[in-house]
Amino acid sequence: MDLLNTLVDKGLRRELPTREEALAVLATSDDELLDVVAAAGKVRRQWFGRRVKLNYLVNLKSGLCPEDCSYCSQRLGSKAEILKYTWLKPDEASAAAAAGIAGGAKRVCLVASGRGPTDRDVERVGKTIEAIKEQNEGVEVCACLGLLSDGQAERLKDAGADAYNHNLNTSEATYGQITKTHTYADRVDTVQKAHAAGLSACSGLIAGMGESDEDLVDVVFSLRELDPDSVPVNFLIPFEGTPLAKEWNLTPQRCLRILAMVRFVCPDVEVRLAGGREVHLRTMQPLALHLVNSIFLGDYLTSEGQAGQADLDMIADAGFTVEGAGTSSLPAHRADVAAATAAAGEAAGHGPCGSAPAEAGCGSACGGCSGHADTAEATAEAAPAAPSQAEPGAVRPDLVAVRRRGAGTDLAPNA
Repeated sequence: MDLLNTLVDKGLRRELPTREEALAVLATSDDELLDVVAAAGKVRRQWFGRRVKLNYLVNLKSGLCPEDCSYCSQRLGSKAEILKYTWLKPDEASAAAAAGIAGGAKRVCLVASGRGPTDRDVERVGKTIEAIKEQNEGVEVCACLGLLSDGQAERLKDAGADAYNHNLNTSEATYGQITKTHTYADRVDTVQKAHAAGLSACSGLIAGMGESDEDLVDVVFSLRELDPDSVPVNFLIPFEGTPLAKEWNLTPQRCLRILAMVRFVCPDVEVRLAGGREVHLRTMQPLALHLVNSIFLGDYLTSEGQAGQADLDMIADAGFTVEGAGTSSLPAHRADVAAATAAAGEAAGHGPCGSAPAEAGCGSACGGCSGHADTAEATAEAAPAAPSQAEPGAVRPDLVAVRRRGAGTDLAPNA
């Protein structure tokens, strides 16, 4: 197919495709799907080989968010039956992080619900970063705390944060339909603040919220312009009790086309398969490894993922390897830029990043945001067995397993 040959050539040169080419990827048929995956896989292997980076989420503060993001189980007015608790103590967060690191996670992503951190919250997170790094030499830490005020990105970097995540989520044109309590411009501003402070910037999207192909291309092109080191791709988890509970618009095939489009537009960036992969890709998750070079290990925030060992087995069975702590996640040309950005931040009076240059981010699984507990009465709930293929638009709450384990409970995390 001439389209795919063109896109491969551009990806190997780090050249931006046209909007028409990106839209054409999303419009390919299921009969062409394996050709699309194979083509995008060539670009992935050029810049990242067969490595898969593992990331692990630690939810520092869950639920009771004042923002009204329609996709989120923690939103203002959410009726989703998630666990709610206030800030974990640094030693609790460090213990939670240890489970993921023991499973092979190279990066720990610290996430907290809310509009954005207060200065006291930034200090609290700084102590948590210190506790994690004292116990786990070489681990990378990303913060995901919402909208940042002036000076907060610099303080997080001084505290040892390596990266900051804040997703654009959807296109600027449709953002107001998803959230009313803050703007698309607010999100862009926070990503730019993180980047300017010398943090590795991470920003991604959520697919499956009823957006058009044009919206998907718009947000990915906007991400390319922001130039984050990491682009997490989340697939909406339609939680009961949220406004988007009935939005079951994705098939495994569409998910793979979206991931391929992101890879072609962002060829040398860490593309992370994030929230919703188990729900929407299901048995086709191994194919996605040919498109992405990073995943979350085990559970997400308010939803359960597959067992961490199952993730590791999937990676090995698909012929990929887990990226080691001593390996730079980014291609050399991007790692050099990241190092220069960090050095510029230090020259401006900010502290060292604390680890080798790497991709950014948490990317959280915002198709439902948080999920450790503050109650010892929580119990694990297994989702019923589901067929491997759901019809687009069909309501499938049986595919969503609300998280009932992890830090703050008597149950071990899924890592």
